[in-house]
Parts: sequence; C-alpha cells; structure tokens
Amino acid sequence: MGDGEDGPPANMSKLGCNLGPDDGDDMAMAISPSRAEGSYGVMHMRQPQGLLAASDSEDSGMEEAVARVSRREPERPARAQGQHMGPPQFNWQASKFSLKDRFSYMFNNEVLSDVHFLVGREPLRQRIPAHKLVLTAGSAVFDAMFNGTLATTAPEIELPDIEPSAFLALLRFLYTDEVQIGPETVMTTLYTAKKYAVPTLEGHCVDFLKRNLRADNAFMLLTQARLFDEPQLASLCLDTIDKNTFEAVSADGFTDVDLETLIAVLERDTLHIRETKLYQAVIRWGEVRCQRRQLPVTPDNLRSALDSALSLIRFPLMGLEEFAQGPAQSGVLTDREVVSLFLYFTVNPKPPLRFKDSPRGLMTGQLSVNRFKQVEWRWGYSGTSDRIGFSVNRKIYVVGLGLYGTPHGRGPSEYEVTIEIVLPLSGRICSSNITRVSSDGNCPTFKVMFKEPIEIRPNTPYHASAKIRGPDTHYGTKGQRRVEVDCGNYGKVVFQFTYVAGTNNGTSVESGQIPEILFYT
Repeated sequence: MGDGEDGPPANMSKLGCNLGPDDGDDMAMAISPSRAEGSYGVMHMRQPQGLLAASDSEDSGMEEAVARVSRREPERPARAQGQHMGPPQFNWQASKFSLKDRFSYMFNNEVLSDVHFLVGREPLRQRIPAHKLVLTAGSAVFDAMFNGTLATTAPEIELPDIEPSAFLALLRFLYTDEVQIGPETVMTTLYTAKKYAVPTLEGHCVDFLKRNLRADNAFMLLTQARLFDEPQLASLCLDTIDKNTFEAVSADGFTDVDLETLIAVLERDTLHIRETKLYQAVIRWGEVRCQRRQLPVTPDNLRSALDSALSLIRFPLMGLEEFAQGPAQSGVLTDREVVSLFLYFTVNPKPPLRFKDSPRGLMTGQLSVNRFKQVEWRWGYSGTSDRIGFSVNRKIYVVGLGLYGTPHGRGPSEYEVTIEIVLPLSGRICSSNITRVSSDGNCPTFKVMFKEPIEIRPNTPYHASAKIRGPDTHYGTKGQRRVEVDCGNYGKVVFQFTYVAGTNNGTSVESGQIPEILFYT
C-alpha cells in the first residue's frame, strides 16, 4: 500500500492506547446507505496514532494494558484457534452436530473459502480465509463490498488499517457468536466492529470497557469514547473523573488527552479537587504538550499550549497564599490578570474577572460547621495534637479545618500546622497536610486546607486532628455534641462530635481547638 493510504489504528492494539493532542488523521469508513453508489463507508473517525506495548508490571488485565509505555511493537503473527490450512478433512460434517459446530469449523478455515483478506502491514501481515455468505449475513459493510453495484471481485482484499487479532475476533463473532476480547484487543476490536457495522460486538466491547473503568484509566477511556462516539461510556468516564478527580489527573494517561477533551473536563462544575491541584495538573499537561511540539517550556509557550484551557482554571477558588505562591509567580498569567486576581482576593466589592468563581465539583458551595458557642483566651501547645471525633448522617466531602489563631492586637503570628483526618477503627490516615500559616488576629480562626476533598461516609466515626507549633491562641467553650448545618436545597447535615481519648492536648467536646470543619455536600 502507498503512503497516501489509510494506516493502521496503531495504538489501538492495546487497551492503554494513547491519543496525543495533535495526533490523528481523518478517516472515512463503514457502510454507504446506497449500494448504487458502490461505496463502503460514510462513518468518519479520527485515526489514533502510536502503539502502547507490553508492561513489565505483574498486574494483569486492564491495569497492565493501561500502564503501557509507548513503543512500537506490532503483534506477532500466530495461527488462530481453529485455523485449518491443509486439505479439508473428508466427511468433516458428520462430526458437527449443530449449525454452530459446522460454522465454527469453517471459521478461519480454507474449506469452501471464497475470499482472502491480507490483514495488517508487512512484515507481520496475515492472510485470512473467509466466506462471503457468512460475512454478508453478519455485516452490511461486507454486503456492500461483495454485492453492491461496485462490488469487488478481487480474490484478496487488503486491510492495512486492521490488526489481525481484531479481525479474527470479528470473524469469530460472525461465525460463532462467540466474543473473545481482553485488555490487549478490546480497542482494536471496537474499532473493527464499528468499521464493519457489527453493533452487537461493539456493545460487548463497550461493556468490557465499562466494567474495567477506574480513576487511573478514566481519561484514556474518555478520549476513546469521544473518538468512537460512545456517549454512554463517555458519561461514565466523566462521572468517575468527577468523583476521583485528584487520582484521575495524577494518572500518567492524563497528559495524553487532547485539548478538546481537557476543555470538556475543565468546564465541569462537578470536579472534586482543590483548584490549586487542578491548576498544577493542567500545567503538567501543558509542559508535555510543549515537549511534543519540541518547544522549550517557557511561560509564553505554556500559555500558547494551554490555549483556552487556561481561562477555565478557577483561580478565584484558590486561597490568597496558594495563588501568590503558585500561579502569580508562574509567568503564565499576564500582569493584568495577576493584579485583577490580587484585587479580587483583597478588596470589596470584588472586581469583575474573566475567570469563573463558582464552586467546583460539589453540589453546594463551601460550608462549615462550628461546634463552639463561645471563644476564650488562651490555649497553649506542647507538641501533641488536638483531636476531636465526628460523624455525619450523610456523605460529605471535607476540604479543611478551621483553627483558632492569635488574638486581636497581638500582631501577626506564624504557625506550623499538621492536619489529618483519620479512620480510628483501622488507623488509616484519609488525608493530611503540613503547612505554615499566618494569623493576624482580625479573625479568631484561620483555615487550613487539605490537598484534595476527603469523602466522609455517613454514620462512620472519624477523627480530625491538628498539631500546632506556635504562640498561644484562642480556644472554644460551650461545645455542642450535635450540630445541624442547613445546606439549602440539599437538606441538612447532622454532625455528632465525640471525645478522643489519649493525647489530645486537652481538646474535648466541651472545649479546646478545631472549632470548624469545612466541607461540601
């Protein structure tokens, strides 16, 4: 085949296929609505490039396929199960007791074959026998190919864009109704089933992908779902990304998504992640795109690579310190944008911005529960953690803790803080963060945020802890054991607070530190 002809859907031989933001050629295929036109294809697909090869990981199945490192490694030709290349066995029909048995024998068999397909590219191309009657009965594309006005009469048909294993999976299904797909072949089989208009096999492939969908492969499968026009699979991928955003954007496959897919995700209001972490992931995506374009990773090139995706980062959702230490110094934003955002953080009324400030990822804006009715002075620190137990009546997402700070008039005070959410029954730390904060006394409390939202399950005990190093602070009294928080249209969340025995620096339900838990529903 010449250079101008369609190439193979190269990276679809593995489930971990990898669609770069600038890769792909337009390709037309599938069935014509009119035989009189004599063509076989009207479905247009963007052809993926690049092949993901075998991993050294001990994990099997989907996890192994998604974790592939990109390198060219076409499959080795092998004789398929049931393949019979010698002279036909005499009276073979007598031992086949059903129609399925007889057609299974004819699958990939020279017996009575009247067409051959040269599948794949040299040097690994395979010559596969078939029977026009069976193919025509199972696929309208093959029907047009063999019986249309411009039907081919060639004894051999070249299919350079199909992998042999995927074509054999298609033929096996047409001959026997058997479905044999796995992590290594599902994407190429889906491609082949779509090309030859076999919707039942398409459905089996999509179901396989749904069953194996996880946060660490959700972006890769979302790209493929959009490529193959599978809206249901795409919706499931987006739901998985919404619920596990930090894990999804931390996966290797995130940097392989195309710009359109990235924009579609960033536009969502339902991502469960701190905006700072999302910004860092998007910058990492932009750096990889610069490298693929063989451009130096400079602020100007990053801004160009990110294109309209940059405007979808919700910088107003960051804290002032987060913004000042990260995006403000990156050079990716213009001076005017940086000034506007600093004004947004520090003055009232807020100036208009080009960046959205609506809460991301959760059904409500950020809420807080305050368990104390009164504030007193003073609370000291000796190196142990303040702890309080809590549980809720419905699922929420904790994003931070409110802690007491220095009193008014004492000037700014610096604190080193370690916060944690712990499952006491197992001792597992759900999340933690170590940071330095400044308290100027204008507000009795200051906020310390986790790196990403923590899912809190209903009726499950958790411990919130804060180890504080720094000057004495306020503390709370007249603590409440049960507090209801009104979430507007989303009902109420009921918090139950409990004493944590052991080293707790004196904090209890009645008095102490950790006055607030910051959360979304």
